[in-house]
Parts: sequence; C-alpha cells; structure tokens
Amino acid sequence: QVQLVESGGGSVQAGGSLRLSCAASGSTYSSACMGWFRQAPGKERERVASINTNSDSTYYPDSVEGRFTISQDNAKNTVILQMSSLKPEDTAMYYCAAGPDQGGYCYSSPRLYNYWGQGTRVTVSS
Repeated sequence: QVQLVESGGGSVQAGGSLRLSCAASGSTYSSACMGWFRQAPGKERERVASINTNSDSTYYPDSVEGRFTISQDNAKNTVILQMSSLKPEDTAMYYCAAGPDQGGYCYSSPRLYNYWGQGTRVTVSS
C-alpha cells in the first residue's frame, strides 16, 4: 500500500510560480507511475503531468506544456511539480496519484490510478 501527502499549494497572482511536493511512503515499488491531476469545481479531474519511474518517460498535456515540470528526487520518495507562468485557469485542487506501468508510459485516466493524496489547493488570481 502507498501513502501520498501533497504540500506547497497556495495563492499567487497570474504569471507567478508554485512548487508542489508529493511525499510517498509504503510499498512504492508496486507503482511505476506517479501523476499530478487537478480538478476545478464542476469539471472532471484531469492529468497535468506524469512520470514513469521505470522508463523516466514524462507526459504533459498541451494546456501546461512548457510551464509545468514533473521530477523525482534522488531518493525516489518525493515527486515535484514545478509550475510557472501560472494562469487563472490553473486554479484547482491538485492531487498526487500512483498507478501501474503502461508499457513504459502512464495512463491518462484518473480511474486507473490506485492511490491518491488528499490534495492541495492552488489559486491563481488575475
């Protein structure tokens, strides 16, 4: 079993930056993929970044490409989401998730991830 705890959320003005952290503990060997998802009120939960810790393959949707970066620390127990050039539409609850390998890549659907953190709120004002 895996336990995930997010931190680093807050309120910033448009154009600012935030660094989110996800601390993982437990049987992390069973989860090759680490992902960041966000959910705004009235909208579906969507993937904003993922990394396959076996292949080091990363993915970003067009909405955040060039602005967000996912990375893993040397101990492989913390996953970082560095966000820059933030926009009001980035406002959401951000969740860290762990899931299975997909042939060296990671699933896009949140329904295919097994473990979730409680979330950290990000608010971007215009």
